[in-house]
Amino acid sequence: MERLALAPTLNSDTADAQLAAEGDAEAFERLYRKHSARIHSLARRMIGPEEADDVTQDVFVRAWRKLDLFRGDAQFGTWLYRLAVNVILGKRTGVAKYRDRHESVDVADLALASRRERVDLRMDVDSALATLPKGARQVFVLHDVEGYTHEEIAEMLDVTAGTSKSQLHRARMTLRQHLV
Repeated sequence: MERLALAPTLNSDTADAQLAAEGDAEAFERLYRKHSARIHSLARRMIGPEEADDVTQDVFVRAWRKLDLFRGDAQFGTWLYRLAVNVILGKRTGVAKYRDRHESVDVADLALASRRERVDLRMDVDSALATLPKGARQVFVLHDVEGYTHEEIAEMLDVTAGTSKSQLHRARMTLRQHLV
């Protein structure tokens, strides 16, 4: 009961996270409604539109199960975002294994097939991102779209900051070629 009395003085996300951890489904629904679009956008950019819906659902299922681990040291949105990146990276590994086993596509053909024939056509950002190698795409999205530093990206992806920087450079050069 003491937690409920404190809830109005806390950040609404933190209060909802506490209530949801105690089993309040309505509080969790408020968190879902507030954060689902951002998580879906991250998933779409990192793993592709075909997997984004499933991954978004997986993120919120995992969040529901792990709400008791949210201590409030960071904002709930930051905690959820980190959780989402971990789920996406895990899913990406599974998707890559599936593609390796079931699809025989030459990477060089993908880059050529995605180039636009006509200059006057509007470029589709999602298709341009899809042309990037997976590591470069992840770093590009995390750095240039989401605003993480190379050090934060290195920690999330378990690489060095130098690798993050080189992958970002690779992503930018590939996108530049795609635009020409």
